[in-house]
Amino acid sequence: MTWDWDVARDFLPDLLDGLLITLQATALGSVLAFALGLVWALALRSPTRFVRWPVGVFVEFIRNTPLLVQLFFYWVLPSWDIKFSALTTGVIALGLHYSTYVAEVYRAGIDGVPVGQWEAATALTHGARADLVRGDPAAGHPPRGAALGNYVIAMLKDSPMIALIGVTDMLQKARSEGATSFQYIEPYTMVGIAFILISYPASLLMRALERRLGH
Repeated sequence: MTWDWDVARDFLPDLLDGLLITLQATALGSVLAFALGLVWALALRSPTRFVRWPVGVFVEFIRNTPLLVQLFFYWVLPSWDIKFSALTTGVIALGLHYSTYVAEVYRAGIDGVPVGQWEAATALTHGARADLVRGDPAAGHPPRGAALGNYVIAMLKDSPMIALIGVTDMLQKARSEGATSFQYIEPYTMVGIAFILISYPASLLMRALERRLGH
């Protein structure tokens, strides 16, 4: 098969539409992952085992089951009278799945703050919330920033899975184009190039950020 520029040109508007959906799912999923990850991290550090143990079991369950299986709950939830759109389900699945990894990043960042700084914060009568915010940036915050950025990139690369539940992202657009024109090389190649153009510069940015914060 040879490359057909007419097919590529006709597919470009659909590719851009799918790209917007992909970026939207990744952005919303990242926000959800960051928020839930902090909740899990704080719960896992709770002195109350009735909080710590159930959250620990839940986090391990999510972390050790495939994202694809979690996405397939899109067809299970209606039987429990819970209905979401395909995109909402995809965002929730991405955010929930990656929140369990983000929780470990937060936990490592919090544990990385020297004990003396916690004692100093307590001596200055700062509350627990202020302690987390005012910890030495050199001790905990930079590693968190670089690691969180890497998880955003990983989420972007996993986002095509949401096409399996009907979300019209780039992959779904490519499938539709292939089924219509019977030309698969052009749409799938363009989708791959789009991911490279986004994820590779982002990974370079994360490496530069990590090196800069490492100093």
